[in-house]
Amino acid sequence: MMPIWKSNLSAIPVGLYEKALPAALSWYERLLATRRAGYDFLEISIDDSDRRIARLDWKTQERTALRQAVQDTAVPILSMSLSSHRRFALGSASEKTRQTALDIFAKAIDLAVELGLRLILVAGAENYYEERDAGSQERFLESLGHAFEWAAAAGVMLALENWDIQINSISRAMRYVNYFNSPWFQLYADIGNLAHAGLDIVSQLEIGRGHIAAVHVKDTLPGQLRYVPPGEGVVPFEQSFAALASMEFQGPVTLELWTESLPNAIELVTEARSWLQTMMEVGWQAAQMTELLCKS
Repeated sequence: MMPIWKSNLSAIPVGLYEKALPAALSWYERLLATRRAGYDFLEISIDDSDRRIARLDWKTQERTALRQAVQDTAVPILSMSLSSHRRFALGSASEKTRQTALDIFAKAIDLAVELGLRLILVAGAENYYEERDAGSQERFLESLGHAFEWAAAAGVMLALENWDIQINSISRAMRYVNYFNSPWFQLYADIGNLAHAGLDIVSQLEIGRGHIAAVHVKDTLPGQLRYVPPGEGVVPFEQSFAALASMEFQGPVTLELWTESLPNAIELVTEARSWLQTMMEVGWQAAQMTELLCKS
């Protein structure tokens, strides 16, 4: 049976990665800036710095204050980028490190529930800083299994991102999606990471068809994964969004920038929002044209 529902570009929420905005802003100011720059939501970062990991131990007052800021600005925090497992690897040979990684995961899921987050980005690296061995993947999978059980029970989706090393493709990430075989474990596709890995983005997105919960958007250059202004790198955005449109993708799209230390960060993210909208529209139009040509 042919589907009667069609993807609607205007219904796709477009979010902003927290590190795109000045770090000194309060949460109210950060969320307000997100809305004024034209974005629908913010993605919070729990990276491997002590400052951001400490957020997982926020007391009731701090969590309540952030929920109030969300309510006052009408800007939700829909997702969490949980990259602290670079430092505390789920596949580490150290049992102590793995336990710390699991403690971080449990706290992250708890914070997600309290703040109303929909999904947690899981970094696609088994053992980022340590030397991999024969047991790295097995330990990573075992640790991930515990986190999956906790997240599923809490109604929080885990979304595995194709990263810059190890699990750097959607084809590799799909092994884990197929293993868990659950709506609570899906993909967080990063098209910039795919381009940086030298992979064909369109074919990789097709491999993840039906399992892409969210998409990270950033530009890259050979040898430079971050800090590339949108549109100045090698990522084929038109083809990427056309591929997403053709598979009826309807999840959130998050622009990933690292401009929090720049004095004109808010100006940059505002300009980037307009650029991203154009890229998405061009991609969707290309997909519609291809469909019409196929029918003619």
